[in-house]
Amino acid sequence: MKIHIINGPNLNLLGKREPEIYGKTSFQDYFSEMQMQFKSVELSYFHSNIEGEIISELHEADDNVDGILLNAAAYTHTSIAIADAIKALETPVVEVHISNVFAREDFRKHSYISPVVFGSISGFGLRSYNLAIQSFLD
Repeated sequence: MKIHIINGPNLNLLGKREPEIYGKTSFQDYFSEMQMQFKSVELSYFHSNIEGEIISELHEADDNVDGILLNAAAYTHTSIAIADAIKALETPVVEVHISNVFAREDFRKHSYISPVVFGSISGFGLRSYNLAIQSFLD
């Protein structure tokens, strides 16, 4: 099974940015842990702070992987373009968030992405990614 993880803006700062919300572990370090935990899964990872690059990566991943985990970060709340890209895919997408977006600022409670994905997982810290991977294995 092949699962591709796509992370959006500022997630390259994990471990440094607001550690009280996002934790002290970098995504690259956590990605290595996931590769060890899910040895039967071929995991790949892409990050961009640029909306168009995320859309292009979604297009590229379609039909090349069995599932996509997308943490669109702030684009979750603003990007109709990313939602439209997801709607065009054959590959199932799971929306992932590290924090519980519903317990935060009001603007974070709306997702353009949630209505067009297979499922959404939020609020479990970096373990949200593990739960999303597990959803494909179940």
